Amino acid sequence: MTIRQLVDLYMAHYAGRDCTRLQRLTWWVAQLGNERLDEVCDDQVHAALEALAMNASRYFAGLDADGKPIHKAKKKPIAPATINRYAASLSAVFTWAIKRRIAPKAFDNPCRRIERRPENNELTRFLSDDERTRLLAACRASAWPRLYLLVLLALTTGARKGELLGLRWRDVDLVQRVVHVGRSKNGDPKVLPIVAAAAEQLVELQGRGDELVFPSRRRPDCAYAFEPRWKAALAVAKVKDFRFHDLRHSCASYLAQNGATLLEIGDLLGHRQVSMTKRYSHLASTHRAALVNRVLGDLR
Repeated sequence: MTIRQLVDLYMAHYAGRDCTRLQRLTWWVAQLGNERLDEVCDDQVHAALEALAMNASRYFAGLDADGKPIHKAKKKPIAPATINRYAASLSAVFTWAIKRRIAPKAFDNPCRRIERRPENNELTRFLSDDERTRLLAACRASAWPRLYLLVLLALTTGARKGELLGLRWRDVDLVQRVVHVGRSKNGDPKVLPIVAAAAEQLVELQGRGDELVFPSRRRPDCAYAFEPRWKAALAVAKVKDFRFHDLRHSCASYLAQNGATLLEIGDLLGHRQVSMTKRYSHLASTHRAALVNRVLGDLR
């Protein structure tokens, strides 16, 4: 069996929620598609990843007239975390083939001998008060009227970009002021609170059950490709070195600085492991000091 045949078989059975899985495996097919499964070695995988690392990263910029995705290049190279995700996607296919008894006997997953690239996940960028004020003002003035709502929801719920873009009106409960994320990136259901300003926006825009909250203008069944509008708002607000995902960090950071515990922050963000939330622990130092002094301050 060739890698191309194996990927086709894998995707026919794939039931996960990783919307990037097909795109990454399609790239692997272009690199190794004609290779036989029993002949693929770790040197080939390593060489492909090294070549990938030399490319500039890209972002999804919508669909063309034929419904095909448009990807535009960024100035920065592909991040180590992205390279690791490409390796993980191919490794998942090999592991699946082994478990399903598709791979030859004694087949050794070559991705296990590929060293993971160090990911600089400890850096946490969040908006200052002035930056937040300027950015929200720029979003309100955006040519896309829903950018303000999207950014406000990300900033106040800590939800991921994919979770927000996948929201449908049936997921929005304006009576209880919550949104339901059926399955998060981790596969767990989440219920996220809606602040008053976001609720007002949702009331004004309210749509029908299966409609997306943030639909494309040309293809309502697809999410709006908001990246150009987002970048324009950042430029107007003069906010530099800031990604959309950093709104999630900003949400967690504001909570930590105002007394929320790491357990509470992790619950909102949907972290399964406390280690993921510990990056915000230094921001809660004032709260910890107040707690210690309140409980133990009188000890002599």
